[in-house]
Formats: sequence, C-alpha cells, structure tokens
Amino acid sequence: MGVPWYVWCAVAATTSSMVGIHWDISWHRSIGRDTFWTPAHVAIYLCGVLAGISCGYLILTTTFNSGATALREASVKVWGFRGPIGAFVAAWGGIAMLTSAPFDDWWHSAYGLDVKIISPPHMVLAVGMFSVQLGALLLVLGWKNRQQGRVLEWLYIYVSGLVVFNMGTLVIEYTFPLFARLPMYYRALGLAIPFFLVALAKAAGVRWAAVKIAAVYMVFWQGMNLVLPLFPAEPKLGPVLFPVKNFVPSFFPIWLVAPAVVIDWVLEKRWVRWKQGLAAGVGFEAALIAVQWPFTAFLMTAVGRHWFFYANAMDYRTPTTSYFYRQVFYPWSKSTMVWSGEMALAFVGAIITAWLGLYCGAWLEKVKR
Repeated sequence: MGVPWYVWCAVAATTSSMVGIHWDISWHRSIGRDTFWTPAHVAIYLCGVLAGISCGYLILTTTFNSGATALREASVKVWGFRGPIGAFVAAWGGIAMLTSAPFDDWWHSAYGLDVKIISPPHMVLAVGMFSVQLGALLLVLGWKNRQQGRVLEWLYIYVSGLVVFNMGTLVIEYTFPLFARLPMYYRALGLAIPFFLVALAKAAGVRWAAVKIAAVYMVFWQGMNLVLPLFPAEPKLGPVLFPVKNFVPSFFPIWLVAPAVVIDWVLEKRWVRWKQGLAAGVGFEAALIAVQWPFTAFLMTAVGRHWFFYANAMDYRTPTTSYFYRQVFYPWSKSTMVWSGEMALAFVGAIITAWLGLYCGAWLEKVKR
C-alpha cells in the first residue's frame, strides 16, 4: 500500500511553511514589511490551508465513512470525531496559523511595519506551524510504524529535519555567528535542539538517524541561503544604512551533524535513561563548542565572506559601526567566572532536554494511530 495523498499533503504543508518563514525573514531584512500579502506570507499561510484541507478530509472520512475500516482501526476519538492523532494536531495547527494572520496584521499596524521575530502574533503562528509539523510527523510515523517501507522512513527523516529547522529558526536571533563567544549562543541551542534530535532519532528505527535529521536541517537551510540571493530586492522602508540589491540570506547553518554523531552513539548504548540523557546533553554541547567555536572564527575572516558562507550577509538596517558589519565577535562584558557559570547552565539545559527527549522518543516508537 502506497503513501496516501493526505500524508503527502501534510508534508507539503510543513515544507511550504519552512520555505515561507525563511523567505519572510529575508524579506524583512531586504525589503521591509511593505504589505501583508507578500509571496512569503502566502507560502506560510498556504501551510495552514493545506493542513486544514487534508486533515479535515481525513477526519471527516474516518468519522462518517463506515467503510473506512482500516482508518478507523488506526484512529482516536475526539469530540465525537475520529481520525489519526496527527490529523487532529495538524488541523488545530492550521486553524491557529490562519487565526494569527489578522492578529499579526493588526500588530504591525499598531507597533510598526518591521518588528522583532518574537512577538505575540508570531508566537501564535509559530505554535500553529509547529503543530502542523508535529501532526505531519505523527501521520508519517503512524504509517511507518504500521507498515515498513523506505519511502516512509525517509519521509519521517525529512519531516524530522524540518522540525529541527523550525527550532533553529525560532532561536535565530540568539545564534548569529557574532554571538558564538557568548553563553547565550550555546544555551539557546541547548534548550531548542537536543530534545527533538534525541526524541526523533530514537523513534526513527534506523541507524544514524540523528545525523540524517541534522543533515536535512543543514541542506534545507543552506539551500534557502543559496536560492534567495538569486532574486533582486530593494528596501522600501527607511533608513537604509547598507545597500541591498538582492534578497539577504541567513547565516551558514549550525553544524548540528557533529553533535548528532554523539547522540547516535549514545542511543546505541544500552545504558539506563539518566546516563543516556547525561551523555547526550554533555556530548551535544561539547561537540557543538568543538565545531562552532573554530568555524565561526573562520566566518569572521575574508574567506568567510565568500558567497557560499554569506558571513557578511547584512540587511539594509546594518550600521557601519555594528559588530556585524565589522565582522567581529560580540564581546563578553562580565567576569570569566560568570561566563563559566552561564556556560555550565547551557550544559544543564542540554542534559535536561536530552533526557526529556528520551522519554518522548520512547512514546513516539509506539505511535500507530
């Protein structure tokens, strides 16, 4: 039995949202928020439409079509309706995304056309997008756990990579390369990534799952970086402090493949859960520091300004006095002892999230509905 169309539709929905969100960030950095109906916004909200149509159809078919025996056997009951749990989660996410649209438009009208990534309407949108992603993941996982197949395995790895991509986007304001000497950089990644990388890899049922998931994140992120600058852009909001002629890409993706190797190694061990969580969290941060510390130093060099790395991808609001423009690390202004203490907190956060990821992964392994 092949992969049904509504699963493909859910995967397309989460793909559309991830393309749209990075396109939208680039739009803000290159042009400014000139209107709600930008192509990037359309791509984002297309996710909600696709999720609503596909999952709504699936729920209604399972509920009212008495002949859909196989679907009924692989479904749960919510408020009298029946369907796979992923369909309910994705449908709710689609509704949340579409609800955030007028809220976001009002927020920009009230507080300015270009505001921070983290704002109330953006958080509603982020929760909706994550719910659609989670719903798509559960749909794919349910099918994968009921019937084995290479296509389903790779679909699961792909959607898992987009989940990590989404979390990387959520903390993007804290993980620019110039922050790589600050504990904030490693704390943000330690809180955002290990839970998902551990949980999703544990439930994958294939070898080197964490590495494959991290690779999807890196390829997708870098793919957006390479495609966006191919198109022209011109700032429409002032002041314009730096000339921009093309869409501004993001920074080079975090080398999550390195800590993913450690996570895969830990998951192979038959240790008790607390020891696995400890090793995965410490290993994640240690590998992250080992690779990002020298790599971000490389990005600050003249070679790092090459078009492939885009270390100097500055938006139109970048002043010539900024650390970003001068390509230097943001300095640490407190004592070494405080720096060490905050770095220790980054390790603690990674340990806790990795430990929780082990429990979530054990639950995901059993998902069949």
